[in-house]
Amino acid sequence: MIGSVRELATAECASLLELIETLTPDQWAAPSLCAGWTVRDVVAHHFSYDMLTPVQTARRVAAGLRYPGGPNALGIEHLGRLSNEELVETVRRHLDPRGIVTAFGCRVALTDSMHHQQDIRRPLGLTRTIPVERIVPALNFSIWAPPIRGVVHGRGVRLIADDLDWAFGRGPEVHGPGEAVLMALGGRGDALRDLTGPGRDRLARNLGVRL
Repeated sequence: MIGSVRELATAECASLLELIETLTPDQWAAPSLCAGWTVRDVVAHHFSYDMLTPVQTARRVAAGLRYPGGPNALGIEHLGRLSNEELVETVRRHLDPRGIVTAFGCRVALTDSMHHQQDIRRPLGLTRTIPVERIVPALNFSIWAPPIRGVVHGRGVRLIADDLDWAFGRGPEVHGPGEAVLMALGGRGDALRDLTGPGRDRLARNLGVRL
């Protein structure tokens, strides 16, 4: 039976934990899909908001307005003093979504965790099959969630997940695995290598990628 979105988000975070428990020091220090961020930075960023109260979140956002890199850089710096092992233990203690990531019925937590896990896996060549019950809600949320801007990234094309009963948009078609479609909606140009179809060039322009 498919669980609630919170349960799906917790399961996705647990999957991310399983991944980072296996990383070598070189993999922790490797570049991620997020420009300028290492794998370690992505993990630190992803969990840096979970431990904040609403007031603390507001303070970080306000402080980030005056800080190079903004609030996200502050979060990474806050957890930067931890060793890799301590960071893994921090993740282990924060599998159940808390704080700002519980917004939209925990869809932020689910989708963010999925995007960021793939931000780590893709550069490292560590593929996986994402359970259908998790990826479909993440695809749907990615379309209209303001920070993700999926509707902007996918404008002018019809995105079709060949391995799922899922499609979105109008225009020339772009086909591929649901995971690649999800990453394209999230603005990741790396996904284009797994996508095909007459709309691929238009999608690349949307993502700011020159083919």
